[in-house]
Amino acid sequence: MATSSPARWLVAVLATASSLVPSALAEPYYKIGTSAEIRQSARTLAYDLMLYYQGNKSGEIPGILPGPPTEHKGDYYWWEGGAMMGTYVDYWHLTGDTSYNHVVTEGLLHQTGPNADYMPPNHTASLGNDDQGFWGMSAMLAAETKFPNPPEDKPQWLALAQAVFHTQASPDRHDDTCKGGLRWQVPPTNTGYNYKNTIANACFFNIGARLARYTKNATYADWAEKTFQWLWDVEYIDHELWRVYDGGHVENNCTDINKAQFSYNAALLMHGAAYMWNYTEGKPAKQAVWKTRIDGLLNRTLIDFFPGNIAFEVPCESRPGACSPDMLSFKGYVHRWMAVVTQLAPWTKEIILPVLRESATAAVNQCTGGDTGRRCGFYWSTGAFIDPAVDHTSGAGEAMSVLAAVSSLLIDEAPPPTTNVTGGISKGDNNAGSRSKDRPDPPAPITTGDRAGAAIVTIIILSLGIGAWAWMSFGD
Repeated sequence: MATSSPARWLVAVLATASSLVPSALAEPYYKIGTSAEIRQSARTLAYDLMLYYQGNKSGEIPGILPGPPTEHKGDYYWWEGGAMMGTYVDYWHLTGDTSYNHVVTEGLLHQTGPNADYMPPNHTASLGNDDQGFWGMSAMLAAETKFPNPPEDKPQWLALAQAVFHTQASPDRHDDTCKGGLRWQVPPTNTGYNYKNTIANACFFNIGARLARYTKNATYADWAEKTFQWLWDVEYIDHELWRVYDGGHVENNCTDINKAQFSYNAALLMHGAAYMWNYTEGKPAKQAVWKTRIDGLLNRTLIDFFPGNIAFEVPCESRPGACSPDMLSFKGYVHRWMAVVTQLAPWTKEIILPVLRESATAAVNQCTGGDTGRRCGFYWSTGAFIDPAVDHTSGAGEAMSVLAAVSSLLIDEAPPPTTNVTGGISKGDNNAGSRSKDRPDPPAPITTGDRAGAAIVTIIILSLGIGAWAWMSFGD
């Protein structure tokens, strides 16, 4: 996808920033030169991000950021609350700070829905496979990092991830259109049900790859292999350039590919591929395939999404105000996932970590806004704070991305993702998701008693209506 020159864009944005924010070039608040400085900066960033969250307050809903925008309740859709919970799981894992663990546990459990599958009925209108997938990935992360287990009478982290995967592997979610692949939306009535996109399938692939490594169950690996291959066959992954495109419509057999590139698509596939490379240890031929995929995705991600070694969201960042609230959080996921790639696919470490450090440095250098002088924006390349109001958001996605970039710098000090044979403590459930339903229950059949009751009610209403008419007509 063609973009404007980064240099010309930089000059334009700097001019915009200086006109919008008088303190745009203020002295950076955060320092990340040492592990101690990183932890201190991450602690402050975590505190500031939590200010956007209302779910820990009396009368509010745990787990979600204010929203959705379609109901004029805030800037954020349901899925981003799940992404935020995952960001705090990583924050705890990397820094050791337990301050927000109770908030995370409450949030992750509150949104599971009645069947413990991250399909709460009150979010059906915006329930995509990717939305459910983000909550499932956060639960999987909790299992992999040995995040403190929920109470025994509550769903467990591993079981929740399995429930999400099992519901998405159900035949109800797969059809013959485009020769396979998940649709974007779950309910057929949702706008976008006719679209099969990369992110929905990337989430499914990613959870499958991670469950395969954690449980050593080959069925998960088979699904992961099949899903990645489908993305390749339908050419959502460019066979020469390794660019990852957004999706296509089933009525066109998914050939009308929307070639928009989003950083989190490429990074999520790279992350899952690293799990598969690690899972296939001892199988040189399979490992070689996954290494090729990791290298292709990594090289293209660095070229397209890290110009000058600073995270840059290609489809929207060239035009301040063009990024949606969703896109404003993508940089954080990319930093988090690429950091883990270095643990699972060790040859990537020397390539990835210097870039993540330079990008994180740019991220904190622009956190000079607001009354505190440390509020973060989205446009890291400028070196200047640009108020989130430019993109019509309150700033939670922007703050989450910087927190993720900073805390991920501690990846070398953290253990790699665990498995059930390397000390994992989360309990799984092979039947998780078995009670799940993609569609609401149909209305109960009308019985003879219902008809009789309805007739009586109708007679009463008609009698009252006739009486009122007579009174109004002849009462005088």
